[in-house]
Amino acid sequence: MPASESSLTSYADLLAAVAPAGDSRPILDPATGELVAEAPVHTVDDLEKAVAAARAAQPSWAGLGHSGRRESLNRAADAIDAAAEGLAELLSREQGKPLNGPNARFEVGGAAAWLRAAALFDLEPEVLVDDDGGRAELHYRPLGVVGAIGPWNWPMMISIWQLAPALRMGNTVVMKPSEYTPLSVLALAAVLNQVLPADVLHVVSGGRDVGETLAAHPDVDKIMFTGSTATGKAIIRSSADTVKRLTLELGGNDAGIVLPDADPKTIAEGLFWGAFINTGQTCAAMKRLYVHEDIYDDVVTSLAEVAKAMPMGVGLDENNVLGPLQNKAQYDIVAQLVDAARDAGARIVLGGNPEQDQPGYFYPATLVADIDNDNPLVAREQFGPALPIIRYSTVDEAVEMANGLDVGLGASVWSSDKDAAREVAARIQAGTVWINKHGAVDPRVPFGGAKQSGYGLEFGVEGLKHLGAPQVISY
Repeated sequence: MPASESSLTSYADLLAAVAPAGDSRPILDPATGELVAEAPVHTVDDLEKAVAAARAAQPSWAGLGHSGRRESLNRAADAIDAAAEGLAELLSREQGKPLNGPNARFEVGGAAAWLRAAALFDLEPEVLVDDDGGRAELHYRPLGVVGAIGPWNWPMMISIWQLAPALRMGNTVVMKPSEYTPLSVLALAAVLNQVLPADVLHVVSGGRDVGETLAAHPDVDKIMFTGSTATGKAIIRSSADTVKRLTLELGGNDAGIVLPDADPKTIAEGLFWGAFINTGQTCAAMKRLYVHEDIYDDVVTSLAEVAKAMPMGVGLDENNVLGPLQNKAQYDIVAQLVDAARDAGARIVLGGNPEQDQPGYFYPATLVADIDNDNPLVAREQFGPALPIIRYSTVDEAVEMANGLDVGLGASVWSSDKDAAREVAARIQAGTVWINKHGAVDPRVPFGGAKQSGYGLEFGVEGLKHLGAPQVISY
């Protein structure tokens, strides 16, 4: 869609589009404490109306076929491009992440790219049997209405991860954004709905009661959820009576293992961004780093040098690449875990002493060395800019520690020998294991967790299959 066709492009346009008509609540900038805008407070009744409208619109949306839906999604991606700078500014103000670096502009650009990728994939019928005894084909049909419940850390990107394959497969979508970042998702949906057919996509910005009703709703055929393991378990329970399908991307606490042949200076920047992207507020960020004793001190020193050079501050300042924590609750978790590690005798290499007189939830990039593997900063998912670095003696020991928790979203192995790294990677209990990088998701590559990090796959053709109902036709 040419930019001239889009009426929603500027920051002011976007705020006007999401202005509440009824009850509202203030959304404050986590970097400054200033008011961003008022967000609507929708109710369970609003949700019921949205689900009914989405269900009524679904047959005609499915009836467009793959080519028609592909065209609509590509036009929707064009609409995001036209509004990219306004969306990035809103995202920065509401979520806190800087415009530059792998942050707000990166997220908005990724949202458009992911939509185009979802539109591109083909999902042809699979011939299972074709011989003298007959023929059997596996097809995937739309499910109906998909309910999507998103987080506050990557609100636009993860919304696209949920809605793009759902729409591509012929489903309609009702989204419930985080109460911390509703404006970003409402604005994104307003941009998309300029080109999507009416009632194909709804956003209901409400509280816990809205999320619980969505998860249990008899007219919602699938729930996609990204968030904490505790909330994921609650969704599983809420969905049981309707036996609806689920895709759950839950907590991570990802491990990284640095093998003794790695070059500390070469891997330092990759380690930093693997752990500190989005100021550490990423499910698949590296949350604990295991380093062989032979190169431990060199890795710690090299990583500290990189971290010192990364500017943190208000997101609208073009120089910054790290922002605040999004909310006070998460700030308190990080501060308490770092303080407890210090009290237990761990060494604070960098950070750990936030300024008390500045506005916003800024916690400095923090490296914690000489820490025990059972310390809470290691065993709990801190979800912030504090990385514990644990020393190990043997690879078997490192693998055992990496696998010692009940989660397994992602992990990474760092080595100059890729064959050795692959051997270690095969032993790690995680849905994705990266080598010499961490958290590098790709719209073509399936992504999902192991153990209590959730189930179901997203991305690629396999992700599309999880948004469809398999049907075998045999003749």
